[in-house]
Amino acid sequence: MFSNYKPTWMVEAVYKITPAQLKKLGIKAVLTDLDNTLIAWNNPDGTEELFSWILEMRNAGIPVVVVSNNNSERVARAVEKFELLYVARALKPLPVGINKAKKMLDLADEEIIMVGDQIMTDIRGANSAGIRSVLVKPIIDTDSWKTKFNRFWERKIMSYLVKKHPDMDWRGGIE
Repeated sequence: MFSNYKPTWMVEAVYKITPAQLKKLGIKAVLTDLDNTLIAWNNPDGTEELFSWILEMRNAGIPVVVVSNNNSERVARAVEKFELLYVARALKPLPVGINKAKKMLDLADEEIIMVGDQIMTDIRGANSAGIRSVLVKPIIDTDSWKTKFNRFWERKIMSYLVKKHPDMDWRGGIE
């Protein structure tokens, strides 16, 4: 019933995903949500930890592409300093934006993952697009007003999924 909301992995934070883990699994690119996944929704400047993670991915030859439901102006401003490609107005949970990002990369589905903090949009969108997904904990505990509705339903769906799949647990990486 809710299998399209089930993440492939659950990891504490995007920073816990390493190039070595990705390469071991044959993953050559990372699609990622923006707000509360890479940056706090109310602070578009990012952290040193984020800069380091992006540099680590870049040095390993692993592209990171932001796939966000935000408008282009908001996403462009947030990712400019990181020099990342992006797809704005992605329409997640529909696979539209994720499929655009996949075309930009020209890689097979099994070579791409989607990382996000919401099962209602990021994980369901990844599953709809046929790629593996990583659910991360939100960077901060607050959300914009648009996300609060999703969080209510997310708690209910996660409760169901965890009961049905006892192996669903937060991990330190995607291995």
